[in-house]
Formats: sequence, structure tokens, C-alpha cells
Amino acid sequence: MNSNNFRMPARRLAAVATVTALTAAPAVLGAGAAHASTGHGRASAVVLRTGLDVSLLSKTVDVPLAVSLNEVHAPQSADRTTLTARLDGVAGGKPFTVVRADVAQSRATVTARRAEGSVRLVHAKVHVPGLPLLSLIEADTVTARATCEAGKAPVASGNVLGAVTVLGKRVTLTAGGPAEVKVPGVGKVRLDLSQRRTTTRTAAATALELKVSIDPLKLNVADVEGTVTLARATCESPAAPPGKHAAPSHDPAGDVRPQGAPGDEADLAETGGSSATPYIAGGALALLLAGGGAVVVARRRRS
Repeated sequence: MNSNNFRMPARRLAAVATVTALTAAPAVLGAGAAHASTGHGRASAVVLRTGLDVSLLSKTVDVPLAVSLNEVHAPQSADRTTLTARLDGVAGGKPFTVVRADVAQSRATVTARRAEGSVRLVHAKVHVPGLPLLSLIEADTVTARATCEAGKAPVASGNVLGAVTVLGKRVTLTAGGPAEVKVPGVGKVRLDLSQRRTTTRTAAATALELKVSIDPLKLNVADVEGTVTLARATCESPAAPPGKHAAPSHDPAGDVRPQGAPGDEADLAETGGSSATPYIAGGALALLLAGGGAVVVARRRRS
């Protein structure tokens, strides 16, 4: 009986120590592996966007002219190539064409490591209410691109190539500052060329932004105020995969792998210890001490 009495507590003590050590180690390992990010990349692109207020002669309120041509977002949508955008009910109740183009393409793509938005507009003519025969702006080629790749600096670019005509006047655009066009009896337009913005994970590019102030006094329109954006692209980098490090931009290699690890097994290869090593060692030591204590107690009871 005495033998059974002292053996049971010793066995229970050893069992408790074993269970504690075995359950503690996986919990610590799980906490150490919880650094993986689930961030996804995003991208968007739009050929044209208007934010204009159209004041009508016969009314005391403004009519908003909010039009987006070929606006896409990834990963939900792919690309669009619509060539015209219309607005009904502004020009004396008749359909009004805001923009025409030979090419008007926007694309947004997202993969596991890369997000990109791009816009291309060729031979575009933009109109506002009240000026049925005179274009607000005509441009040969307008492009914008924003590229965000995991582990690399985002890149944004916007370009206006070829001739640009605003309210019937040829305009020379430079990166040094905005250009302004005034036409007596029609209005004025201020143009900002190639606006770019980047952060550590995002990029945005606008090829051309117009601040519009038109007072045509035609087609029941008193004045038109607001902004017109041509070719805008944005992106946000996908989160880098856990345990991966981006290679320098001059190095064609994709990921840095541990020395001596095969390509397919590099993710499993580890050198040195991890943050869980002290806890595992502590659990093993507790198990060893519990077993030794049980042996000492058993020998004393027998003696």
C-alpha cells in the first residue's frame, strides 16, 4: 500500500510536468509564427473624371456634372476601353458628350507581389456644357502609370505627349509650373501637368488636371466651375511574404535564401535558434527535474 501511495503522486507529478511542457511549447511556437501579414495589393485607374458645377440660366441651383470614364479597381475588375462618355439633360435636355477618344484604356492588375494601374488616352477631346463646338481640351496622347512591388520603392509617372489645345489655343506644357489659358467671353482654364506622389507602399500619378472656370452664356448655361482630371493611376504594394527579403534592385535574384538550403526547401531551413528555443529548453528542464524528484522521493520511502 505504501508503495502505491508514494508512486502515484510521483507519477502524477511527472505526468503534469510532461503535459505542461508539451502544451507550452506548441503555444509558444504558434505565437512566434503569427507575424505573417495578410495585406493585399490594390490598384486603380481612370481615364477621365469630372467634378464640375453647371449653373443654368433658368434655375437658381447648380447641376453637378460628375462623370467617370473607364474607372477600374483591382483585384475586383480588370480593364475597360470605352471611348465616349455622355451626360443627359444638361444641354437643353439633350444628350451631351463629355469626351471622345480614339483610344481610352484603363487597366488595374494585382498579383501576389505586384500592383499596377495604367491609363492610355489617344486623340482625346473633352467638352463642357455651353461650348458645343469648342473643346475644353484636345490632347494627342496622355498616359499615367503607378507600379507598386513588394519590397521595392513604388514608382509613379504621368505624361502628356504631342500637341495640347485648350479653348482653341495651342498650349506648351512644362514641369516647371501650371499653365493658364484665358479666352475673353469664354473663360479660363488652369492646367497642372504630371502630378506624382509616392510613399513607402503607395503611388499615385495624374497626367493632367484642369481647373475650369467657364461662362459661355449658351445652351441655357451661365457658368461651369470645377476640375477635370485626365489619366490617373494609383497602387498599393502587396505585403511581403513572411520570411522573405526583397533583393536589391540591381540584383536579378528574387528572394534571399539561407546558405546551403535547396531551392524548394529554403523556407524550411533555419540556422541558429529561434525565439521559442528558451521555452522549449525550460520545458525539458522542468520535465527532467520532475523525474529526478520522483526518483529521490521513491528511494527515501523505500529506505
